[in-house]
Amino acid sequence: MDLPLLIGVTGGIGSGKSMVCRLFECLDIPVYYADSRAKWLTNNDPEIREKVIALLGDEAYDSGGMYNTRYVASRVFRNEPLLKELNAIIHPVVLSDTKAWVMQNAGAPYVLKEAAIMAKAGHANAVDVVVVVEAPVELRVQRILQRDKRPEQEIRAIIERQVSDESRREIADYIVNNDDASELIPQVLHLHKLFLKRKLSQH
Repeated sequence: MDLPLLIGVTGGIGSGKSMVCRLFECLDIPVYYADSRAKWLTNNDPEIREKVIALLGDEAYDSGGMYNTRYVASRVFRNEPLLKELNAIIHPVVLSDTKAWVMQNAGAPYVLKEAAIMAKAGHANAVDVVVVVEAPVELRVQRILQRDKRPEQEIRAIIERQVSDESRREIADYIVNNDDASELIPQVLHLHKLFLKRKLSQH
């Protein structure tokens, strides 16, 4: 089976990675939103539910049966071993879900996987190429303030906890600048051409 290239798209909160993915969707490229899909699976996959409750107790899901993010976050915050155990439950299911999704989109020349956390292409993940979306921190803070109505302190704390831009650059095969000075569409079109060419060169 000829599978499409899997392009990983990542970036910090407020960098605009979802916006970049939406532009690719306008070019008829399928996108797998890993973080929202992981949330969906955590709510709907019986195997995940069973293991999460065994790890964190009944309170991990609320009375309506939905994943209790607040409670879980409070349990795993600053508890690295517990967080690792939780990830070990969710990540394998998301990975096999991604693989199944890639197969469903076998007709596409390439597909995108958007995720907040990503390893280098070929390292413990199935992506062929990593695209990192970047924007200056101050601009990201402003964007999230407008979007989420969260207190600024909370936003800065999230950015602090996330992987640094330097670390992201180390895994990047390509960087998309999403500051106010750079236009996004030409950058996306340029990558689109590169990925199509790369796919053709495989045949």
